[in-house]
Amino acid sequence: MDKNFLLEWKKSNKKPDIRELTLINGITFPSNEELIMLILGRGTQSNPIEKLSAQVMNVIETSSEKDIIENLRMINGMGTSKVLAVAASLELGRRMSEHKTKTIENPTDILPFIKHFSLKKTEHFITVTLNGAHELMNLHVISIGTTNRALIHPREVFEPAVTEHASGIICCHNHPFGHCYPSKADLESTKTLQEAAMVLGICFMDHLIITQNEYFSFLEHGLLNEESKI
Repeated sequence: MDKNFLLEWKKSNKKPDIRELTLINGITFPSNEELIMLILGRGTQSNPIEKLSAQVMNVIETSSEKDIIENLRMINGMGTSKVLAVAASLELGRRMSEHKTKTIENPTDILPFIKHFSLKKTEHFITVTLNGAHELMNLHVISIGTTNRALIHPREVFEPAVTEHASGIICCHNHPFGHCYPSKADLESTKTLQEAAMVLGICFMDHLIITQNEYFSFLEHGLLNEESKI
């Protein structure tokens, strides 16, 4: 936290609002209703932010995905921008957390969680970490490159797996233009990553290349060592 900000706040003798408290204590500090306050920013003269956030929280707790937007629009003081901000925050949270309980039976089971990278205009290299029960732990963007190449090093690729004590990884990168077949560089880098995985004792389960319309699996095409099997 900026020391100058803290000094100015102490001099002002003002009671800090939730934005200031969150800046000081971190995003885990606010209650659920206070998180809604941060999303909304402000209320209206007839429906102040504290009351508005409580109403929004009640709608969130009692609505389904299908009717959440319509129910939020019925709250006094909730214009289109506020409604969409709340709904978008809920959907982003759902998308970011839904993979946490996913069991990967085949490497391609992760495709729904990485397909949005196929829309990127530059090459992104992703490491997906899995635990011993083949549950998806996290997705990590390791490198963002040019339109046709993302530079990677085994150290960066395996760092998340080592930190998280993962049992295995699945690597993925997108080809922004053209087909999804591996280049010479893709073949060489995959071989290097397999060798590093054996040294580290981490299972290298697959390397997937994706485009908007198709994918290529090194495992499915028999391009991985025997040890690299789910």
